[in-house]
Amino acid sequence: MAAQPTGDGYLSQHSLYSLGLLAISVNVLLMLVKITVGILGQSYALVADGIESASDIFSSLISWAGFHLSLKPADAKHPYGHGKIEALAGLFAGLSLLAAAGIIAYHAILEIVTPHHAPAWFTLPVLLLVVAVKTSLSKRIISAGKHLDSNAIKGDGWHHASDAITSGAAAIGISIALIGGKGFEMADDWAALMACVIVVINGLLIMRNALDDVLDAKVSENIHACIVEKAESVKGVENIEKCRVRKSGISFFVEIHVRVDPSLTVHEGHKIGHDVKKTLLAGNLKIQDVMIHIEPAENSSPDGKYKEQQFL
Repeated sequence: MAAQPTGDGYLSQHSLYSLGLLAISVNVLLMLVKITVGILGQSYALVADGIESASDIFSSLISWAGFHLSLKPADAKHPYGHGKIEALAGLFAGLSLLAAAGIIAYHAILEIVTPHHAPAWFTLPVLLLVVAVKTSLSKRIISAGKHLDSNAIKGDGWHHASDAITSGAAAIGISIALIGGKGFEMADDWAALMACVIVVINGLLIMRNALDDVLDAKVSENIHACIVEKAESVKGVENIEKCRVRKSGISFFVEIHVRVDPSLTVHEGHKIGHDVKKTLLAGNLKIQDVMIHIEPAENSSPDGKYKEQQFL
């Protein structure tokens, strides 16, 4: 895989693999730390959080593997490439966020209804360390996901963010329990339960965006307008009749109807269509392929500008 365009720079193959490996390695290390400290410090919430981190390892593997598989070029069996794998990995990431929230909520409720001692003081700095590490990691991964417009990577980033949120909530709860003393032992469990709401919301958002990609929903107005503007800038193009764009992985497939002077020869019209395709592919818009339809310009709109029309 060559470097991937991001709109304002490039993310190399090496940096993407390194980021994915870092995400998985951090999950493994923190899982061991949480479970060990949780057992020693009598924090069952921390133990449950460590077990939940084990599921994050699996989720990260699926998300990053799905993203890299989606970059495979088209072949005889898959003429449109493998981009939809990325959307499916994004759906999985969103579902696993909901599952993680469910697990955390279950253990929090279990701890609330079960009398127990307040956690040991040394569980607090461990949780603060988790918050710092996970916040930093989630920002890097979410930023990469936004640059690449990858729901799978953004989903993995939100997994780390949700871990930081629940750990932060647990840290606040443990602080209250340690300061408040008797009667405040379950403060960290209530905090973790409330943090689950944020995790669920982000899981649903990731799933919605990934489902839009699977169903070829309309792309953003900015991308659509930029494509039309670049196409209309090509010499010989009177205006654009129709333009449809669908997202596949981190790339786009474009179908565009170009209006030209009806007196042109087939060869001249074909050349204009070729120039439009060349311009769009070279326009740093992450376009994978363009389908050009040449139309006569006599039925153009009165103002000569592009107006979106429905395909019937």
